[in-house]
Amino acid sequence: MAMPLGLGHSCRLAGRVMGALSRRQTRGTLLPAIRWYITQTAGNNLQFKLDDRTAHSSLDLFKKDTGVIYRILGLDPSHVQQNPERFRDWAVVFGDGRITGGRHYWEVTVKKSSEFRLGVAEAAMSRDDCVGTNRSSWVFGYVQRKWFAMTTNQRVPVPLVGKPDRVGILLDYEAGLIGLVDIPKAKVIHSMRVTFRGPLCPAFGLWDGELLTHSGLEEPEGLK
Repeated sequence: MAMPLGLGHSCRLAGRVMGALSRRQTRGTLLPAIRWYITQTAGNNLQFKLDDRTAHSSLDLFKKDTGVIYRILGLDPSHVQQNPERFRDWAVVFGDGRITGGRHYWEVTVKKSSEFRLGVAEAAMSRDDCVGTNRSSWVFGYVQRKWFAMTTNQRVPVPLVGKPDRVGILLDYEAGLIGLVDIPKAKVIHSMRVTFRGPLCPAFGLWDGELLTHSGLEEPEGLK
């Protein structure tokens, strides 16, 4: 999904083209920060699955809820169980783990998608927003054969040549860092510095193909 850098750009809203994304950022309310079914961790190397309660109706989970596939038509929203956790307009799904501290690393197989976002978001982020468009989410995206980092609806080009089959995400809560990792080179290609203030969860946006997550991993030796 190509998000606006400025005038003349547009974004995809659950399978159709929409403009003026910034108008959506003031809509909706934040979710309660604590919910009974959430597992929180302040340790390291979070292990998670994708949370079906949050998945937009255009997304299907597979491989024991570690993978997600985009269906351009999706399910009829009336056939999807409604709850305040679910993204209503945007093709987004969250991981089921919540991070309150520590250093974490996971990888995502991206070879079967040409349009996606990977990163983290506050667990209480509004389900009326898309990841990367507000102050509650920080993502790395790929669209039109280009990588970018995105938050508050602003994106910055990331100098990653081509599209590897698999990339890593590094999160250091106390250091306020989220980074995109080139796995073969064991190198953080691009990072964002953030003051995290609440529970976070892995976040994924998908508008083509499929993604497969790999969590509970040790970060690559010599990562820099």
